[in-house]
Amino acid sequence: MMNFNQNIYDYIHTSAKTEKADLVIRNGKIIDVFNGEIIEEDVAITKGKIVGIGSYEGKAYFDAKGGFICPAFIDGHVHIESSMLIPQQLEKVLVPHGVTTLVADPHEIANVAGTKGIQYLIDNSRESLLDIYFMIPSCVPATPFENAGAVLEAEDIAPFYNDPNVLGLAEVMDFPAVIKGNEKMVNKLTSAQENKKLIDGHAAGLDKYGINTYRAAGIQTDHEAVTAEEAKIRLQRGMYLMIREGSVAKDLKALLPIVTERNSRRCLFVTDDKHLDDLIEEGSIDHNVRLAIANGINPIQAIAMATINTAECFQLKSKGAVAPGFDADLLILSDLHQITIEDVFLKGKHVVQTGTLQAEFTAKEPTSTPHTLTNSVKIKPLTKEDLQVVLSQKMANIIEVIPNSLITNHVKEEVDIIAGSFVTSIEKDQLKLAVIERHKQTGNIGLGIVKGMSLKAGAIATTVAHDSHNIIVCGTNDGDMLKAITEIEAMQGGIAIVKDGELINALPLPICGLLTDQHYEETLQQINELNSSLAKVGFSGNFNPFLTLSFLALPVIPDLKLTDTGLFQVKEFKHISI
Repeated sequence: MMNFNQNIYDYIHTSAKTEKADLVIRNGKIIDVFNGEIIEEDVAITKGKIVGIGSYEGKAYFDAKGGFICPAFIDGHVHIESSMLIPQQLEKVLVPHGVTTLVADPHEIANVAGTKGIQYLIDNSRESLLDIYFMIPSCVPATPFENAGAVLEAEDIAPFYNDPNVLGLAEVMDFPAVIKGNEKMVNKLTSAQENKKLIDGHAAGLDKYGINTYRAAGIQTDHEAVTAEEAKIRLQRGMYLMIREGSVAKDLKALLPIVTERNSRRCLFVTDDKHLDDLIEEGSIDHNVRLAIANGINPIQAIAMATINTAECFQLKSKGAVAPGFDADLLILSDLHQITIEDVFLKGKHVVQTGTLQAEFTAKEPTSTPHTLTNSVKIKPLTKEDLQVVLSQKMANIIEVIPNSLITNHVKEEVDIIAGSFVTSIEKDQLKLAVIERHKQTGNIGLGIVKGMSLKAGAIATTVAHDSHNIIVCGTNDGDMLKAITEIEAMQGGIAIVKDGELINALPLPICGLLTDQHYEETLQQINELNSSLAKVGFSGNFNPFLTLSFLALPVIPDLKLTDTGLFQVKEFKHISI
């Protein structure tokens, strides 16, 4: 016998006006994302659901004072770890910005701690105000040409599909494995499809035939388009186009020209990787919406791209609209072009009032962190000699940074050599780069030369090094590089700045070398102090050097990167000599 559902019974009776709604929002202008219109009606809410649009009586009322009633925003692809906060702190940042739902890919923590890391984030998210859904990492490690802290196969991933908050398989980064029909990759794709789960893509640099293959494999989205032409091919092939605006990858302005009234329902906004200071200063998806409007997109269309489009992409049937049957996740906007958020309702609860998160809605005590996740930096003893770049000729392959981009250039330049080894040059902006394996004490050290990091002295190092998250260090001299590495080991992960053999500043990230459980305001202060300390090592760039450094180890984004096993040419998908 089927169980009687009291909630549905109450929804029906409230909607039919035989019972009063729990809450009625009055005097507002509803953003209708289905018709692209604005309508002036009451919104009736019962037990966290919208049950009616029209004229309703309620047990309580909220006066929108002529503001716009808008669906709350959804981030369609985000790595929580890039904020460096656990979900119970991240909520305090995102909810006032109108973001109440995330589709998260925990592949950063998975690359350090495998299934234990994934489960930790899932467990922690359950205590958060945010609705966090997960795509389970498909490529741990990202490629077979580096060493991560774990290896995840199809049989490791499959049990997570039983969790109702797990929506599918996260960005498939190993495109050669897909195109060649690699058996292990096919098993992962098959498992997701057999479990009726979704599959996200990561098609950086792929041509139209590569996109054909991704679609044939059942991959439905991509966030790696960086030109309007690439975006159009993805839309032509039936993909959802994720328009990314993060801390390093800022693709929104380049992709917007392809968005039309005809195809916009296949477009959605994501942040991918966004740093805490940028989240607070600019915002999250609200920033994407604001920027899109400023660049000519109709405000209601932009809001749809941040709400209903994302919900439909990920089959979140109760999210993304102000309409009966949808969750009462709502924003009250005083300005439709500036997206000025005055109030936020989360499942009908008034959690943000006049822009301030109400204390009674903040999360419980954080989920305890297992010791195995706070003891993740394990390296063999190092000396300056281990950092020597031995060269037999002056012409070298160099990684050139492109400011505010994940993509790098592969350049060939003459370098200075003394006694058979590369010597850094401030004048040429040719610095040393090293990636030290930190998970299993293999002793692997990848060495390279980088141009464009704009340091004049000292060294910077971090365990945030996508995606395997080994230690990556960039410096002007071996002594400071070595000191930065030892400081990272001592605090078991984080970010360090060193000059003249002394630690200038540091941010500890004790959870897998990626996250902290301290209050977001304390973390923000430490980040601001780190940024201020960059002047002491002569940094003069117009980009975030810590984030830029962290992506120089990512061997699935063109063109030249560095892993713990050496210099990696992405387009050819192979190692090359310095």
